Amino acid sequence: MENTTQHLVNEWLAIWNGEYSPAQRVISADFSVHAAMLDGGDGSALHGPDALVEWVAQLRAVCTDLVFTIEVGPITADRHVALRWVATGAYAGGFPGATAAAGTPIHFTGTDILRVEDGQFAEYWLNSDVHVLLAQLGFLAPQP
Repeated sequence: MENTTQHLVNEWLAIWNGEYSPAQRVISADFSVHAAMLDGGDGSALHGPDALVEWVAQLRAVCTDLVFTIEVGPITADRHVALRWVATGAYAGGFPGATAAAGTPIHFTGTDILRVEDGQFAEYWLNSDVHVLLAQLGFLAPQP
């Protein structure tokens, strides 16, 4: 499973770095997401490779030069893969409510846990430091 896992992780990273063609190969049709979404949802509305690509593309639309690198992992256990990533780039503008200027540096981190089934990723748990990203984009916390 080691070579297969590394291949899947490389393809996963490519998707997040804006190369969407691997999604059809490595994301199962019934792929599901568990994540705290910016709209308050839990990610349960995202299913399959096309939904993943659309979600990634939305993020990349406001941070077009975003680069994801793996900081820790992949760590494998049974059918699960875990990794810690770092995303760096610059804000391109266009995020509703953001006060940051285009060109503002972006740096945030997260942890992915993915379940592998039949050689594809079938389920995804995301824990990201989105509050760090939002602060960098100039979203202000409510004042008492």
